[in-house]
Amino acid sequence: MVARRLLLVGEGNFSFAAALSEAQGPDTSLVATCPQELTALAGDPGVQENLRRLRERGAEVRFGLDCTQLGAAFGAGCQFDRICFNFPHRGRKAGVAKNRELLAKFFRSCADVLAERGEVHVALCRGQGGTPADCPRREWHNSWQIVAMAAGGGFILSNVHPFNADAVPGYKCTGYRSQNKSFHVEGALNHVFTRSLPFEETQPVICRVRLDDHWLSFSVPEALVGKINRGFLETNSSHPVRTINEKLIAELGKTFSLQRLKCPSLLLPEKGCDGHIARSADSPSTPFWIIPQEEKMSHSELLTGEATYDMEEFLLSFSRLHLQKDPDWIGEQETQKRVQSPTKFYLRPPLLLYAQTVIQEPDFLPGSLHILSGPVFRKCLISPFMLPAFHETLFIYGFNKKTSDCCLQLFLEHLKCSLHSLLSQRLPDGPELSSSLTFKPQKNKKDYMICVKPHSFGPDEIVGLVIGSVVTSAPSQLYKDLDFVFVSVNLDLLVMLIWGISDWRILWTFDQRFLDHFVSGKIEPFKTFSLYPPSYVHDVSFWIDEERGFDEVEFHTVARAVSQEMITSIQLRNRFQHPQTGRVSLCYRLTYQTCDRALSHQQAIMIQNRFRNEIQRCLCVTVR
Repeated sequence: MVARRLLLVGEGNFSFAAALSEAQGPDTSLVATCPQELTALAGDPGVQENLRRLRERGAEVRFGLDCTQLGAAFGAGCQFDRICFNFPHRGRKAGVAKNRELLAKFFRSCADVLAERGEVHVALCRGQGGTPADCPRREWHNSWQIVAMAAGGGFILSNVHPFNADAVPGYKCTGYRSQNKSFHVEGALNHVFTRSLPFEETQPVICRVRLDDHWLSFSVPEALVGKINRGFLETNSSHPVRTINEKLIAELGKTFSLQRLKCPSLLLPEKGCDGHIARSADSPSTPFWIIPQEEKMSHSELLTGEATYDMEEFLLSFSRLHLQKDPDWIGEQETQKRVQSPTKFYLRPPLLLYAQTVIQEPDFLPGSLHILSGPVFRKCLISPFMLPAFHETLFIYGFNKKTSDCCLQLFLEHLKCSLHSLLSQRLPDGPELSSSLTFKPQKNKKDYMICVKPHSFGPDEIVGLVIGSVVTSAPSQLYKDLDFVFVSVNLDLLVMLIWGISDWRILWTFDQRFLDHFVSGKIEPFKTFSLYPPSYVHDVSFWIDEERGFDEVEFHTVARAVSQEMITSIQLRNRFQHPQTGRVSLCYRLTYQTCDRALSHQQAIMIQNRFRNEIQRCLCVTVR
């Protein structure tokens, strides 16, 4: 970025400031500061020469400035585009703890005077930072832990590159241990920090949906706040899940006639579709159950003074079939009564649930490819590739039994080629990734899981990432002369593979920098704007209630909700049964880490304490 207003702190002899001022354009305003008073520098001719150069260029110079009190020094109204601190040090023989403290206070101070899109540059000697960019890399406890210190001020590390002192003519760094000696700058790194989204407590969100002439409202489950009504697949969206969905559909449209259907209801009644809930084969999962309330007010009255999500289109056309226990029950008045009866719903699960309903529609066209796309939701374990909310596309294709084998093989070949085409666009190792796409047969030898073996992507133990499924074994009582194939594709996992995104949570970020990467429409490896986020590990032990049992999926769901998806791993460390009482205790290890926000150690402790309270309240366990 172009720094219009530049602040340099911790200057020693002002040689860096003088050189930088002469390299900047006329539109740049530079303020150079040092912690010493002017009298302490009066006897150094080099300092005086540098000060002269600065004043000739119109730079502002301040002495005796405490870099941990920038707000008090400049006032809250003053905003800098860039703040630079080269080789910070507490002086004398200060250890790593005191230098960490200096960094932490400095970053908190920067938050008071940095512009919204500003940058903080901190240069450290080789190995000090404690990030994987250091070579050699020190042990974490022996480093300055710069990323963790910055998190306390709300900053994330967005770039790191070698600090090239030779690129600044005349620069001579001084101040090593408060002496007129230079730091060892060989292998030094410049760390570039930017503001992250604020860390905020989750606020309750109300969602309202229309059921024929009725309005229902429900509280969005805390684990899904920020994941409902995001509109990633809408026409005006530049989100990569829409880009990939449109590319995949366009590839198949070269061969097949397409019928795009509007995705049905967000909510489904408890007894819909014979009580069957489509379950994903990649992980244990359960639905999010919802008990909505019927609104007595009009729609216009509902919107007054409240920030809510409204969904006008609800349970229309074929989705109304989900509310009928008897398929032959088609009377309009009877249907109206039936629509009003459910009291318990669940959020839309994977779209395979709708496959039979689509083919029972009177306007279903055999030989055409029918397509449903939309977000789906499930409770599942916390894992790198188990997503509680993701976008899915369902393809439904009916063909004549007499040419069943030929039509099925033709469709599967085109589907495989279309996925190959998308996966091979990933750079630089696209073809290698594409060649690992396989249709893995299931036990019935008729259905398949669509798997990709990631190369240099995710944990090494990932043998095959399931990105979809193919169902050919589902018969239809309505069409005796047709066979069907149903294909579901997890668009989020497909996006992760194509753009090299290793963390699914970034797909749901509110940080505009994510979408900025995709505006051009080019498919190239994604570059994260948050490097090396620190992780914090905490354990929790508790006695379980044997009569109620222990639901591990629910345990993980509470963790998602409380942490706002900041828990990346939950591992069972120990199971203990008391020899006298027989009571069972479980110990889990939780790892906290973010992908787009600044998470400090103190914030992780706060989340852990709330989590301990919530599992006692929600799961009826006794924390030890």
